[in-house]
Amino acid sequence: MTLYHYPPQTALKRVIPKTRIYDGAGASTALRDRFAREVEQILWAHKLAPETLNLPATKAVPEIQVIHLTPKGDSIHDDVLRAIDRAIPFPLIFEIHHGTQVEPAAAYKRPSEAEAGKWVIHDPLRAPRTTSRAPLPVAVNMRALYDGMLAPFIPVTAQAGEDVETRLARAAAIRAKEKEINALQTKMQRETQFNIKLTLHGQLAKAQAEFEYLKNGGAG
Repeated sequence: MTLYHYPPQTALKRVIPKTRIYDGAGASTALRDRFAREVEQILWAHKLAPETLNLPATKAVPEIQVIHLTPKGDSIHDDVLRAIDRAIPFPLIFEIHHGTQVEPAAAYKRPSEAEAGKWVIHDPLRAPRTTSRAPLPVAVNMRALYDGMLAPFIPVTAQAGEDVETRLARAAAIRAKEKEINALQTKMQRETQFNIKLTLHGQLAKAQAEFEYLKNGGAG
């Protein structure tokens, strides 16, 4: 489950002006135009923090902000989510509201080790639209809560001792390997020369073995 019930004491319901996002993200004219076309309202809906949840902060996750987005049309582009993530210096959970249904989204985010005050932000992950909500994951601190909230977004089963970032990297490697397999299969279907087809068959077998290894929890 990627949509959560938030305790009443976490509620804020503060509208965030688009100009704040533009300034914080260094938005280009094209990105501002996308916001104008796609986004009706940005709402700072909940603040998950030590003072609202009685969970200790960590260096990586001092707070988590829940952002509600009201689209003008049927969808909001990933570039909009990336811009909001760049503009707000905390881990974010997005809820894109489509009438009675909500599309959850989130991008894993951690402080940069190379540059103080900067964040490393992964590509946004989305889950199917839903109306069902679950309790927040049980956690001992804000980092554990964040990891627990993100876990359902990641389309691979966690292995023992595998943290969120490693799991995300494995999911990305699996996607890349799937594309490689599809490309090799297409080449094999089109190829007429036996020796080249034999070489492609060997490459495909290797790629399929690597795909299974990654799915079963191996490193890239």
